[in-house]
Amino acid sequence: MTLPTPNLDDRRFQSLVDEAKRLVQQRCPEWTDHNVSDPGVTLIEAFATMVDQLVYRLNRVPDKNYLAFLDLIGVRLYPPTAAHTDATFWLSAPQPEPVRIRAGTEIATVRTETEEAVVFTTSRDLSVVPCALTHLATWPASGNAADRSEELALGRDVPCFGPTPVPGDSLYIGLSDPVPGCAVVLRLDCRVDGVGVDPRRPPLLWEAWDGNAWVACEVEKDDTGGFNKAGEVILHVPATHTGSVLVRQSAGWLRCRLLQAAPDQPTYVASPTVRQAGAFTIGGTVEAEHSEKVVEEVLGLSEGVPGQSFQVARPPVVAGEEPFVVEVAEGPGWLEWTRVDSFAHSTPYDRHITVDPNSGQVDFGPAVREADGTLRLFGAVPPKGCPVRVRAYRTGGGRRGNVSRGALRVLRSSLPYVARVANRRPALGGVDGETVEDARVRGPMTLRTLHRAVVPHDYEQLAREFAPDAARVACVPAGEYRAEGGTDGARTDGAQTGGAQTGGVRLLVVPTGRDDEQGRIRFEDLIPPPATLARLADHLEERRPIGAQLSVEPPYYQGVTVVATVSPSRGTAADRLRDKALTALYGYFNPLTGGPDGQGWPFGRPVHSGEVFAVLQQVPGVDLVEDVRLFPADPVTGQRGEATNKIELDGHALVFSYEHQLRVREA
Repeated sequence: MTLPTPNLDDRRFQSLVDEAKRLVQQRCPEWTDHNVSDPGVTLIEAFATMVDQLVYRLNRVPDKNYLAFLDLIGVRLYPPTAAHTDATFWLSAPQPEPVRIRAGTEIATVRTETEEAVVFTTSRDLSVVPCALTHLATWPASGNAADRSEELALGRDVPCFGPTPVPGDSLYIGLSDPVPGCAVVLRLDCRVDGVGVDPRRPPLLWEAWDGNAWVACEVEKDDTGGFNKAGEVILHVPATHTGSVLVRQSAGWLRCRLLQAAPDQPTYVASPTVRQAGAFTIGGTVEAEHSEKVVEEVLGLSEGVPGQSFQVARPPVVAGEEPFVVEVAEGPGWLEWTRVDSFAHSTPYDRHITVDPNSGQVDFGPAVREADGTLRLFGAVPPKGCPVRVRAYRTGGGRRGNVSRGALRVLRSSLPYVARVANRRPALGGVDGETVEDARVRGPMTLRTLHRAVVPHDYEQLAREFAPDAARVACVPAGEYRAEGGTDGARTDGAQTGGAQTGGVRLLVVPTGRDDEQGRIRFEDLIPPPATLARLADHLEERRPIGAQLSVEPPYYQGVTVVATVSPSRGTAADRLRDKALTALYGYFNPLTGGPDGQGWPFGRPVHSGEVFAVLQQVPGVDLVEDVRLFPADPVTGQRGEATNKIELDGHALVFSYEHQLRVREA
């Protein structure tokens, strides 16, 4: 039974006896002997025994029938989903040969006296490729690229940017090999010039070439203060890094690009220089999920009859990229049995099985007696005495896997040349399995949709059921994306745009993200994994009407930058007020938890400057909001449009806070 039968009646014999005695005191006060030796009390206890049984059965029937009805219409408890994060493996020292970390490597949190360790496993193989700096080039915003490798080899001071640095000037570093997914250390010897930049906030962006475009690198550490002194820069290179040709040299190219400085951010008045430079690989990053892989688990021996059931040893079964496959030893090898949703269309020759991920129960096809007395097999029957095993499955999942940043720091097994491991970002996406009460609520909605998607609400309901780790889903008509000069927002999937299609729908999926203490969300955290989108599209493809065009993708994110000036109340610290005001802005213009109702910014809702006035005026310590300006921005390139009082959003767009700026005027 997939849905467990709950204990619905909590009334027992003693409660009925006590209730009867209270009524005796009210209705018959002359009856004063309530001891068990009294004949009247004996009768009360006898009737309480019979009433206890009757009430128990009477109250149990409706709910039991309700759960049985849910089981008949195909309602199953959803299993937990596994949290995901990126795990970075740091080497003890640079190695001359690639260091390989195999898929399935286990890492965990620290085990305490009260809590067991939370175990994550890597999803794919990781190769930490060694590298060295082989080329250096510069490319001003208005000019041609120049190879500076010889000047660097002679120990000369190589200017990183043009004589008068302007946004777009870039310094290019060529590595001996591409280093996808690796942590690279750049050792730079820069002259201490003090070229006007704030060493704590240099307007620089490190990027790597992925074959199609320049992708931002995450900066772990920058000791150079923006090329102001000798030090190290540690970069986390994207997993798509590939080789390319620049200044007639083939290498794994990285670049440092000068950005447009913010109004309160100093910029370069002269170009910094590099005298010596070197590079090596010190680690690598790979995806990890809160699950453990079980391989070739034997379930038992077949009895050679229809309707057999087996149980995996470690439920629940967490969905993964590999399909759940059962194998039966027939003849010289193992034959594969395919998982299906039901046996409704299975013939006696189909090797089909069903799996309940929540309980881990594996069922083979049953036999149903027809009206003429014959038995009809729904699926093949494994021969008697043959071993049955599961090729591989993953177990784990749940909210317990949503660990904080840096919590995964224990290697469950020793790895050569690996000194430590850590997760640089919190794990997200872990959801507990569905409860019976949740299934009771979902039952009427399932009966209405009948597992078919016809209207937009059906698509959204089926998507929430299949992907409970998604923060938001919305179904909108297929249409065009609005793009005016590339400064309105950002597509996150690279999908082709086109005119609206008759009968076409677009399902927008927003993954779960976690903001920092100021309410900021990394733009990369709002991009659903391609595997999740593909599985969801396959699930809905089987349930859409014939002829309907379906597209499952992320929304269009409209970047919004707020530039505001406020006056503080008497006695209010400016720095503290600035932090509070920025937190309020990032919290209100939040695609997950913002908006007027705090349930996430509504799809297609425009942004008005008047809302900014209202949000800032409610911040404690703000006496007056003097000025507010809105700028449309591209979260990917950082390009900002013209100031406006209203930013329109299409029906498939969400707002994204991008680098708000707040000035607190001194009293």
